[in-house]
Amino acid sequence: MNKKLAAALSGGAVLVLTLSGCSSDDNSDKVNAWAKKVCDQVQPQLQKIANANAAIQQQTADNSKPADVQKTDSAAFQQISQAYKALGAAVDSAGAPPVDGGETTQKEAVKELNASSAAYANLQKKVDALNTKDQAKFADGLKGIADELNKIGTSGDEALKKLQSGEVGAAMAKQEGCQKPTASVPPNTAPSKPTSPSASPSKKS
Repeated sequence: MNKKLAAALSGGAVLVLTLSGCSSDDNSDKVNAWAKKVCDQVQPQLQKIANANAAIQQQTADNSKPADVQKTDSAAFQQISQAYKALGAAVDSAGAPPVDGGETTQKEAVKELNASSAAYANLQKKVDALNTKDQAKFADGLKGIADELNKIGTSGDEALKKLQSGEVGAAMAKQEGCQKPTASVPPNTAPSKPTSPSASPSKKS
């Protein structure tokens, strides 16, 4: 029942993570300093998004109760909405990146992050309003929410892509705080998978 929603969320909730690893090694100290300022604030929010995504992924069993799915999805959307709002505040407080057109790019990125926050808050309201007593209607409602999630993920992130390209994108990609986090939600229903040593990146102390 919740599988389409989980698939849509995994594609749409991580648009902030599409950092281009440009091979420009001559980033100025100012650009690197700006990227560090943003990424240090970004990491906790990316973690929240990853955890919310994982929580929805866990409620994808066909026998999941509508009320449980509703509760999980509502909490996840609220968490993602708050995370995007905080991401917008982080980019806003960092000021314009010290590159050509930096101020315009920054303002557009903040606008998009705030719009994403509002979109997820709206999805939370829609999930809360679903009829959990009628499984067929509930499933239809989830399908509609999944369709909206896909729209959020595929539109409106042009400014973010611009922010994460070129010199600024290369500087951000180097920051540990802007790397994709691993969800820390304990798997309740999903079977545990053995982790291969080669798949675990070595952590810098």
